[in-house]
Amino acid sequence: MTHQQTRWSQFGVLITVFFFWGFVAASNDILIPVFKKAFDLTQAQSQLVSVAFYVAYTVGALVYFAASRLIGGDVLNRLGYKNGICLGLLVSALGSLLFYPAANSGSFGLMLSGLFIVGLGFSLQQIAANPLAIVMGNPATGAQRLTLAGGINNLGTTVGPLLVSIAIFGSVAAGGTTASIESVKTPYLVLGAAFVLVALLLKFSSVPNHIDLEEVAREEALDAGKLAHATSAFAYPQLVLGMLAIFVYVGVEVSTVSNLPAYLELPVGQGGLGLETWMIAPFVSLYWASLMIGRWTGAAGAFEVGAGVRRLLMLILPFLAFAVYLAVNAIASHDVTQFYGYAGVIMVMIAATLLSRGNPARMLLYFALCGIAALLVGMFSTGKASTIAFISVGLFCSTMWPCIFALAITGLGRNTNQGSSLLIMMIMGGGIVSWLQGVLADRVGVHMSFWIGVACFAYLAFYALRASVHLRRQGIDLDSLAASGGH
Repeated sequence: MTHQQTRWSQFGVLITVFFFWGFVAASNDILIPVFKKAFDLTQAQSQLVSVAFYVAYTVGALVYFAASRLIGGDVLNRLGYKNGICLGLLVSALGSLLFYPAANSGSFGLMLSGLFIVGLGFSLQQIAANPLAIVMGNPATGAQRLTLAGGINNLGTTVGPLLVSIAIFGSVAAGGTTASIESVKTPYLVLGAAFVLVALLLKFSSVPNHIDLEEVAREEALDAGKLAHATSAFAYPQLVLGMLAIFVYVGVEVSTVSNLPAYLELPVGQGGLGLETWMIAPFVSLYWASLMIGRWTGAAGAFEVGAGVRRLLMLILPFLAFAVYLAVNAIASHDVTQFYGYAGVIMVMIAATLLSRGNPARMLLYFALCGIAALLVGMFSTGKASTIAFISVGLFCSTMWPCIFALAITGLGRNTNQGSSLLIMMIMGGGIVSWLQGVLADRVGVHMSFWIGVACFAYLAFYALRASVHLRRQGIDLDSLAASGGH
């Protein structure tokens, strides 16, 4: 099996699931302040929305790991990648339907259960879809292909908060400013139906059901003789360190935006903008759009075009993504003129992308340092400047998932699926770190609680440096691999 050209027709079908992961994850950030008021929760308690959703990934990955041990072989190799994604979509659909009885009974616990089951389905989808996206073409552009899939994911995160906000609050233009728990029923019923439709689309598509992982590992290596042919994924340092990297990356990405509404609601005298809950959607949407902007930039490397055209795409695609955000919010009757200056922050992110030259470890390092700078500016300034700094964390988290994922599973060969499930397990960081920041916010105030994110980014910078060293020892040179992809 050779991987020379990206199979765009198959890839196009696969990335529909990435859209829905983003749509639901971002919509949770609209539910948090709604549930907080409706059920009279503390900031830490409100973060249970994130805990329920993201810990489900861990439970799902543990079930996958245990099932693979039980049957004496990898579940996806038996079940098939495409079939695994379809099964995951149906499980998520079941979770979405739980919102109907939960809303009717006004049960916070049942709503958390619904989110947990949606996340459980997502875990199986992610275990299958991430390695599948990486191997659907030249391994040199695997990280960029996953970045492109992430860009579609963030199209979902950009429109998700707005559509769910409109469904819950009604149209801003029509004066909708209040929410009832019953109003969350409709968007999640529609979502459940969409999950079923995508499962059917995928089942009858040409997306491959099986891949040759040993062949992929040989294509990644500069010196195949140095490849570590271990019997367990735990024998690979890049994976073990990468597990913690995924934990803190998802942690800082989710905790920053999960705690952002509480910061925006702070009175102006305390550093915030004094916003009402119904006014928060465009700010949450910009955070998630920032991930889309960054991923569209990084995705330029996935296209099989000349170096000059690729650099041009790196300049055009992020502003095209920004234009999508502005257009969607303008249609939703939000004032977008206040966000025009964000273009300057986007230029900083583009510069970091160009300097990385397609090397995932270098990109991870530069973006982690930029993330630390953004959080420090946010904590030591107030008002609009502070808000923009916190939102820009989304830009610098944007390409971290594909960078970490590609670094962690490179060279794993037959252990790739096991490694993938272990990485998906660590998505629980989104819930744990969000809750920790909520606890810290209750003690020191939400403005200073973002020190949690600084610690996360510091570890990511460390991982970027260590992963390169471990891969070189296994005969894999990231600069040579990037160069073979034409970067």
